[in-house]
Amino acid sequence: MAENEALGSEVKITVRPNGPYRVEGSIKLLDANGGQWDLTGKPAVSLCRCGASANKPFCDGSHAKIGFQSAPTAPPPVEASQV
Repeated sequence: MAENEALGSEVKITVRPNGPYRVEGSIKLLDANGGQWDLTGKPAVSLCRCGASANKPFCDGSHAKIGFQSAPTAPPPVEASQV
């Protein structure tokens, strides 16, 4: 069984321009030791990408204060003839 099937729904992660990762769906968030954050009732969370949040791993808006800039975009799909 795939991990997202075990969680019950698809997970969507959006890279926000100059901001956090927005994670939507049924997620389980664990620390390096296996401890789990209680996300009960939260259909989405924003995870810090700039490293300046005082509430890691969650975004607290610090990216705007420090002028964090990063707006990556997904590469175009590879055509079957190029594979």
